[in-house]
Amino acid sequence: MKITNVRLGRISVPLRTPFKTALRSVNSVEDVIVEIHTDTGAVGYGEAPPTGAITGDTTGAILGAIRDHISKTIIGRDVDELEPLLQTVQKSIVGNSSAKAAVDMALWDLYGQLYNIPVYKLLGGGRKQIVTDITISVNDPETMAADAVKAIGRGYDCLKMKVGVNPQLDVARLKAVREAVGKDTVIRIDANQAWQPKEAVRLLNQMQEQGLDIELVEQPVKAHDLEGLKYVTERSYVPVLADEAVFSPEDAMTILKMGAADLLNIKLMKCGGLYNALKIASAAEVFGVQCMIGCMLEAKISVNAAVHLACARNIITKVDLDGPVLCSEDPILGGAVFQEKQITVSDAPGMGIVGIESGRLTYLEE
Repeated sequence: MKITNVRLGRISVPLRTPFKTALRSVNSVEDVIVEIHTDTGAVGYGEAPPTGAITGDTTGAILGAIRDHISKTIIGRDVDELEPLLQTVQKSIVGNSSAKAAVDMALWDLYGQLYNIPVYKLLGGGRKQIVTDITISVNDPETMAADAVKAIGRGYDCLKMKVGVNPQLDVARLKAVREAVGKDTVIRIDANQAWQPKEAVRLLNQMQEQGLDIELVEQPVKAHDLEGLKYVTERSYVPVLADEAVFSPEDAMTILKMGAADLLNIKLMKCGGLYNALKIASAAEVFGVQCMIGCMLEAKISVNAAVHLACARNIITKVDLDGPVLCSEDPILGGAVFQEKQITVSDAPGMGIVGIESGRLTYLEE
């Protein structure tokens, strides 16, 4: 099975409601789609969202990285050379982690098709189902409480609350949500780098002292401030999850050695795909540190790849793969089945994606 062509396109999927964090506000998923074609007719699918505020990857940068650099290094090569191909993708250009992730997952997809086995089983996985949280955008306390109640009505029992916009309101936001959903709902929070270290400790400990029972806090301080992250981890009553601070296996090792966080968040778009995600998971296993599998605001192709990883590695104990359920529609054919909080991986070969609804994908000039 030889790679003959790499086609690029764009897809737009509206969200149910605007997605608002401390870093950005978004109304729709606008992603780059990658198709890797082969001489057997098999096609591998990948996807990359432009999240310039987090990864630095814009739509133009993703397209340029794949078209001008990555694709040139893999066309004409055999899919059976999986590890050398994956290494080539990582070395083909500096940075551009989302572009690399899209090509990486498409190669895994083809490799699974070549050997007629789903990727999660290739990776040794035994789980077929996982349960995700759902994200509640940052708003005034009353709106967040109302949105949380709606999520509970849809069957969710774990909520990820976005905070960090006007930190003075954060405790009030969480108090309103906890009062609205009761004590049995799991609440985790994501500050998206919004707080200073001492401020984070004060806010987090205040939340716990008021009985808000926060499960974990995601990236409370700036991504580069590992000493600040460690400061919060050592003093906070709330366990700390490193997110934007973890872009590579090397980042993960630094954090693990420092004891700078209690947990790690693995996102394919940050680390460049499954190849590096597996290394992060293995490092976390060695240190006995549990992981969350997360996503950006993505449609189903790339989140589906994260589902395969989550079903394969037991060190991934927390799931934040709500991208597809935040969308108002799903134009992706095949792959994992998302039934609100319940996600069931596909047993079809590769990643299980079979295509995109007619008229939804706009191919770009080659």
